[in-house]
Amino acid sequence: MTRGLTLDDAVLAGISTAAGLAAALVLRVLLRWLAKQALKTQWGGDDIIVDVLRTVAPWAAIAGGLAGAAAALPLNRPVGQAVNHILTASVILAASFAAARVVGGLVRTVAQSRSGVAGSATIFVNITRIAVLAMGFLIILQTLGISIAPLLTALGVGGLAIALALKDTLANLFAGVHILVSKTVQPGDYIRLSSGEEGYVVDINWRNTVVEQLNNNRVIIPNAKLAGTNMTNFSRPEQKLSVTVQVGVGYESDLEHVERITIDVAERVMKEVSGAVPDHDPAVRFHTFGDSRIGFTVILGVGEFSDKYRIKHEFIKRLHQRYRAEGIRIPAPERTVSLRRDDEVVIPHPRAEVAS
Repeated sequence: MTRGLTLDDAVLAGISTAAGLAAALVLRVLLRWLAKQALKTQWGGDDIIVDVLRTVAPWAAIAGGLAGAAAALPLNRPVGQAVNHILTASVILAASFAAARVVGGLVRTVAQSRSGVAGSATIFVNITRIAVLAMGFLIILQTLGISIAPLLTALGVGGLAIALALKDTLANLFAGVHILVSKTVQPGDYIRLSSGEEGYVVDINWRNTVVEQLNNNRVIIPNAKLAGTNMTNFSRPEQKLSVTVQVGVGYESDLEHVERITIDVAERVMKEVSGAVPDHDPAVRFHTFGDSRIGFTVILGVGEFSDKYRIKHEFIKRLHQRYRAEGIRIPAPERTVSLRRDDEVVIPHPRAEVAS
């Protein structure tokens, strides 16, 4: 201290501290009201900003009050500078975390609005947060009088060693960025890999891609593997797709009548079953003279990949019921069986119907 502590110094320091605490209380009340108002808007960015300010602004007010109290006390120059540096670094640190949350939240909001799905790719959010926190850390060092040039030089020299040690992690990181930037896969897409895994893409983070199967199990796929494998994306370029159902009728059937009945059933399914495409025109294509039936394919339209199971289920039930009502037969395969015993041949043998 440069001089002795007086009662006036203590009173001023107390007033400054109390003012900081009062300002923090007022800011919390005000920001709580603003948070309620932000909930009424359609944009999600204001909710993120107000939520972060509710944490940062009160602490900044307290730090300002403590700084005023330190200025009122008769501290010597080194102690005063140390106190100011600590308070400034604390405010910058809180602001850095706040900025990371704000920017990360805004990036997530933009990703959701562009992809139109509930999930979002956290890889961009994580990269953004790390970049903001790194800049805040460098600003703190510069504020404390620590030169950041040697640190940057050391990072540049050690970058090669870090890259070699984390080559798999970096490969997955850059593969994930490439997948998202090229829009090969986006969260919400239904994909199938050549190795057999399939499901909805829930998230793409800095290391792996999370795929949720229809049975609610989750498959974790490294980004590098996803980028280097053959993959079918059932959601791009269009989410709607066609599914086929194989049917067969007896040779005695009137194929014109069969086609009309089948089209009528398919059109009703398209209009009445959830997940179908109402404006899709079903098609029937005869293609095979089989052993016991004439085979044909029915082409239906579904809104997305997982809907095809429900659509095929309803179509087969309704078609079977309609065929029975119209007297159209779906025959089982027939085989002629000959039995040979030693050198004796027992023929002819009655024709037997064996269901395949």
